[in-house]
Amino acid sequence: MRKHYIDNVRWMTVVVVVIYHVIYMYNGQGIAGVLGKITDADVQYWDVYQYMVYPWIMPVLFMVSGICSRIYLENHTSKEFLKSRTDKLLVPSTIGLFAFQFIQGYVNTALSGILHAPDIPLPARVAICIASGIGVLWYIQLLWVYCLLLVLIRKIEKDRLYSRCVKAGLPVLVALFVPVFGCAQVLNTPMIVVYRVGFYLSVFLVGYFVLSHDEVIEVLKRYFFLLLAVALATGVAFCVKYFGTVYSDKPVNRSLLYLANAYSASLAIIGGCARYMDFSTPFTSWMSRNSFGLYVFHYLGISAFAVFVASRGVLPAWSVYVLSLVCAFAGGYGLYAVISRIPGYRWAVLGIRGRKAGEK
Repeated sequence: MRKHYIDNVRWMTVVVVVIYHVIYMYNGQGIAGVLGKITDADVQYWDVYQYMVYPWIMPVLFMVSGICSRIYLENHTSKEFLKSRTDKLLVPSTIGLFAFQFIQGYVNTALSGILHAPDIPLPARVAICIASGIGVLWYIQLLWVYCLLLVLIRKIEKDRLYSRCVKAGLPVLVALFVPVFGCAQVLNTPMIVVYRVGFYLSVFLVGYFVLSHDEVIEVLKRYFFLLLAVALATGVAFCVKYFGTVYSDKPVNRSLLYLANAYSASLAIIGGCARYMDFSTPFTSWMSRNSFGLYVFHYLGISAFAVFVASRGVLPAWSVYVLSLVCAFAGGYGLYAVISRIPGYRWAVLGIRGRKAGEK
């Protein structure tokens, strides 16, 4: 039986990510690589949205990916698992850079000012454009590495640890925060701060070993309101303490408040969706089917609008936000609808091999 709440967690989180990137593109925190502030306000208080969601949007996706990996491996071999994950994750984030995502890289370098830098040779600029095309695909790059590690881990532990985790109650879930906190302090890349290898690996494994058990999900459902209260309390405290600082880099992203909010909010979201959103409607089914395409392509619409329209300063700020959001959804869904229907090319860009479901 399909676990619809997992699909709903995934697509709703992707929608949150899209909104986050719109706010992020015009943030007033001085973050490099985006257009930046477009209002005359001394403080853009709506920027607090970034602080509200940034700690948990990726941890919850990695947790869900861990759960889905376990579900897939229940009925497939490790070889089939690696093949499917290579197509879906590695191909779009490597071959896809040359097939399509270099366009995103071009726009990113235009935003950063590197594109027309006179002291950088043309071959180097081309290489930078291609590498910059990774963009949001860093998530699937890391996920592919974790899937490789998971196959090795499975050969060693042979489900002994997995079988024990079925009895994990609330005290165990709380205790697991300790290793998650510790892992968040290590294996963090110094320049590209999104590659938090230790942190995201730990929550991926929590998803695989612990949250993939229906019995543990029942615990999350039972204590949903408690988890939600903790998530809200730590979230408010985090926003109050760190608003105006660079939230995505050390020491903030390794702080106790940040990680407590990331962990508790992820558990609350999964528990809440399992309790109240374990269903499928035509709308949620469509959103779920198209969420990967929205994730892969949405940032191109936002960044292209920022470079070619918003940067000219002729539109009111409020309309820039609204139109950026429209471009994100229209571009994301539109590009996915077109590219997912082109045989061969869709494999290079999206990892779709063969025919899509419903195609003749």
